[in-house]
Amino acid sequence: MQSDISLARVKQFPRLMWILLFGSFITRGSFYMVWPFLAVILYERFGLSATEVGLILSSAALVSVLLSFIGSALSDRVGRQKMMYATGLLYIVSFSLLAEADSVASFALVITLCSIATSLWRPLVSALIGDIIHESETRELAMQSLYFVVNVGCAVGPIVGVWLGLTGEQSSFYITTVAFGVLLLLLWWGFAKHDFKPGDASSTEGAGSESDKEAAQTPASGMRYTLRVMARDRLLQCLILANVICMFIFGQMDGSLVQYLSREQVPDLLELISSMIFANAMIIISCQFLLLKLMAHWSLVKRIQLALILLMLSQVWMGLNPVALFWGWIGAVIVMSLAEAVLFPTMNVHIDRIAPDHLRGAYFGASSFYEFGFALAPLGGGIVLDLLSGGWLFLGCALLTLLVMLLYSQLEGMSRPDFAATRGS
Repeated sequence: MQSDISLARVKQFPRLMWILLFGSFITRGSFYMVWPFLAVILYERFGLSATEVGLILSSAALVSVLLSFIGSALSDRVGRQKMMYATGLLYIVSFSLLAEADSVASFALVITLCSIATSLWRPLVSALIGDIIHESETRELAMQSLYFVVNVGCAVGPIVGVWLGLTGEQSSFYITTVAFGVLLLLLWWGFAKHDFKPGDASSTEGAGSESDKEAAQTPASGMRYTLRVMARDRLLQCLILANVICMFIFGQMDGSLVQYLSREQVPDLLELISSMIFANAMIIISCQFLLLKLMAHWSLVKRIQLALILLMLSQVWMGLNPVALFWGWIGAVIVMSLAEAVLFPTMNVHIDRIAPDHLRGAYFGASSFYEFGFALAPLGGGIVLDLLSGGWLFLGCALLTLLVMLLYSQLEGMSRPDFAATRGS
């Protein structure tokens, strides 16, 4: 299938899609305006060590991944609208509580609630795009556009947070609360104006059509059925395993790389870290659609394999780069960012293509299991740093990339259930 990023195809986006894009920008921007400084707040208020802060964040991530699948699968039955409203309210409540938390225990609990809301929201938005855009190429462009605006928000948010002096102000979490309040109002307006077609998962809101009601009453809409189908889908299972490993590799940049450079007492460390973050964001923002255009005639798997080659090269570069070579690190991050610009949005497109319509939410919820890789990255990277060195860590990640390439090469031969037959059973 070819990718088309023409203006005519962009104009085919429904009003609700534009609301999702704008909402994703303001919520991600406000989220990263304050969330990256959470560790600073925990350290300054309670004197927690890096390990204690990491344990709180990792535990919250693990819990949220599990609940994300359940919530996303539930959206196939109760409707995307209801689940999105509920998740948005959870965002508002949890971030309001985070602005007022005054103990380590309360912070740990509320951070978990915030992580659950975040993990629920992402697959719900991706599944909703599949509900409201039925033409496959336009839907792929919509998912690429969503990833783009999320990255713009992630890049702009921390800069604005520093500029506004929000690096250690706990009350600044109210900004995210307000942003989600605005988004929920926009969604309410957008859902009311959108003309849902019969069969849209989100059209089950309210009275719904007779076919929606019948589908909700069949055994095919239950969690037991969903789990049974996914247990038979070897392609999905192989894809999840491959992408968990991918996320483990990408996750090393956020924690292990910084720890490695800190231990080695690299000169101009803060400048180097800031430059790497800036380079990562700018490469993704500037190159994502250019790469999509260049690879318009490539198959999905071929794009992913190229991204994995770039990822492997970046890890070899990091493993061999002299620790004091400033621009060497920047170069490695640029190569890794090119891989990310291709791979991350393509992951959502891949799930969209393999997901049956009546289980779209469950399949996008299953993709949240990828986050196990991110959650385990600090622990795995820290163990390797303690036992060996940073060079061995990144060379090991290069070998893991080869394993991911092998898994992707086996996808087409993986067995899948007969969705039509199982739905009628």
